[in-house]
Amino acid sequence: MSISPVLLRRASRVAAVSAVTALLAACASAGATGGLTRTPSETRIAEAAPAVTDPAPIVSGTMRRYQVRGRWYQPEEQPNYDEVGLASWYGDQFNGRPTSTGERFDMHALTAAHKTLPLPGLVEVTNLANGRRVVLRVNDRGPFVDGRIIDLSRGAAEALDLLSRGVGEVRVRYLGRAPRLGGGTVIQTAEAASPPPVVAPPVSADQRYWIEVAAYRDQPQAQAIAGRIGRSARVQAASDQSMFRVLLGPWNDANAAERARQSVLADGFGGALLISAR
Repeated sequence: MSISPVLLRRASRVAAVSAVTALLAACASAGATGGLTRTPSETRIAEAAPAVTDPAPIVSGTMRRYQVRGRWYQPEEQPNYDEVGLASWYGDQFNGRPTSTGERFDMHALTAAHKTLPLPGLVEVTNLANGRRVVLRVNDRGPFVDGRIIDLSRGAAEALDLLSRGVGEVRVRYLGRAPRLGGGTVIQTAEAASPPPVVAPPVSADQRYWIEVAAYRDQPQAQAIAGRIGRSARVQAASDQSMFRVLLGPWNDANAAERARQSVLADGFGGALLISAR
C-alpha cells in the first residue's frame, strides 16, 4: 500500500513534536539545579503551588530605596531568597487600607508584607514548629520591627497556627512573581500540638509581668498608640532615647498577663510580647 506525501509530512511533524516533548520532559525531571532530583517534599510543593502563567508586573515605585524610622531598605530581585526568622501578623487595625501595591488589605486573605522582595510576589512560608506550609501573595512592605522577617495577614497566621502566639519562627522562600490576582494557597496542614498552658512561676513580692504592645523609634507615634489603647498603657523610653516601647501592666500573675496579651493580639497588635521584670 502506498502512503501519500501529505501523510508522510504529517507523520514526520508528529515524530518531531514527540521527540521535543520527550526532551523537555527529561530536562524538567533533571530540574533547574544541574540534574538534582527533587525531594518528595519539594515535588509536593511544586505541584501545589499556583502556576503563574500571567505574572503581574512589578508595581511602579515599590523597588525604590526607602527609609523607615531612620533605617534604609533597598528592594531587589532575590531569586535565591531563603531565610529563617520570626514572623508576626497584622489584622483589624489595617483591614481595608491600601497596601504598597495599591491593593486593599484583606486580613482574611493569604497575603504578607516583606521589606525588600518584589511586589507583588509569591513566597512559601513554613511554620517550623508544626510543619504547616502556605504560599502567600506579598503585596505590602514590613514588618519594621527588629528581628522580624515577614508580616502575615490574619488569614495566613491562622493557616500556620500562629494566631494565638503572635510571633513564631518560620522559613520564607521566594517563589517568584505573583499572578495578577490571588496566588495564596495552603500547601500543607498538620495537626499542631496544642500550646502548653501558661503556668505562672513562683512570684516574689517584686515580680511583675508586662505586655510590650509595640516599639517605635518615634516618641509621638508611641504616645499616640498608648493613648488609643488607653487602659494602663504607658510609654517607656530606652536609655539612649532610640526606642520607645508601649507597655501595659503590670500583673502579678503570668496567666492573667497572658490573657491580656491575647486581647491585645485580637486588637491587631500581632507583635505583642509578654515580658517579666523585677
